[in-house]
Amino acid sequence: MPASAAPQLDATYKQQLLALLARISFRLGNFTLSSGATSDYYIDCRTTTLHAEGGRLTGHAVLELLAEHDIEAEAVGGLTMGADPIVCNVATASAWHAQVDPESPLLHGFLVRKAEKAHGTGRRIEGFCREGARVVIVDDVCTTGASTINAIAAARESGMIVAAVVCLVERQEAAGRPAVEAAAAGAPFFALFTANDVRAEHIRQQQVR
Repeated sequence: MPASAAPQLDATYKQQLLALLARISFRLGNFTLSSGATSDYYIDCRTTTLHAEGGRLTGHAVLELLAEHDIEAEAVGGLTMGADPIVCNVATASAWHAQVDPESPLLHGFLVRKAEKAHGTGRRIEGFCREGARVVIVDDVCTTGASTINAIAAARESGMIVAAVVCLVERQEAAGRPAVEAAAAGAPFFALFTANDVRAEHIRQQQVR
């Protein structure tokens, strides 16, 4: 394992997550985004959130962020499929914390379909769904904010209260954050990292190889 890839045992979950994102999820080049715009870099967070250690770090880092800002919630959810591994890892991390500290709250998970099922119950939300519950909406990358806004709307349509919105990486596009904050309607929007954070760490790792 290269020195730049070795885990820093004294680093926070957030710092370790940034190092892993920069190493396996960030690429420089010429890319076309889902929005149709072009970019000189690409971040595929799923490479990290579906990674065994990356998933663990993601769950704990998001929980630390929520605790830092005193966000109380009963569940965490987001639009499939970018949010799927984040939701599962945060829920699992909350269960681990509850094993250590019984007073630590459990955060259950829910997934928002892009469209209602055409069969069975016809539900759009899978997993936790309770009217009046405070929930946190999560996403992997915020560019235009469309997927995050979609999940916010679905949660509210189901009667849940959006307590906060969290993305792993904010690309800092002009329309992204304002659109999400408008949809959040007063609920705080947090980003663990900006794209510049991940780029800077990626370059640093390249330089020390």
